[in-house]
Amino acid sequence: MEPATQTHAHGATWSMAAQATLHCLTGCAIGEVLGMVIGTAFGLPNATTVVLSIALAFAFGYALTLRGVLRSGLDVRSAIRVALAADTVSIAVMELVDNGFVVAVPGAMDAGLTSMLFWVTLAGSLVIAFAVTTPVNKWMIGRGKGHAVVHSMH
Repeated sequence: MEPATQTHAHGATWSMAAQATLHCLTGCAIGEVLGMVIGTAFGLPNATTVVLSIALAFAFGYALTLRGVLRSGLDVRSAIRVALAADTVSIAVMELVDNGFVVAVPGAMDAGLTSMLFWVTLAGSLVIAFAVTTPVNKWMIGRGKGHAVVHSMH
């Protein structure tokens, strides 16, 4: 293990986990909101809207990590590997939770873009996803996985 990874493996804090989750949430939220807005605006079926939201959340989540990792001097192939290692589990948990919540709220998927139900449900889903994903990230960072991989790039 590299020294930076060893430090994280033995000293994962809630602050580290929250920062990693916030980073992940930023990309997920951009993709999630964009996917929901596009799907709702174009009247796409609910399942298509959810799939679009998930795909965009992964794309934006990985893109934000790639941007930072590429600035550290890694080549594109290595940067992609780091982004996949750092974000896949975190984004997957976040997407499972936030999409599950949106689908579970009666009428939320069918509410229009001008509906308060649409926006409150979407915002609430991201808050709940943050709360659920933070302990997952803490556990992963504590084992030198997830965002601990990215921290070794700094």
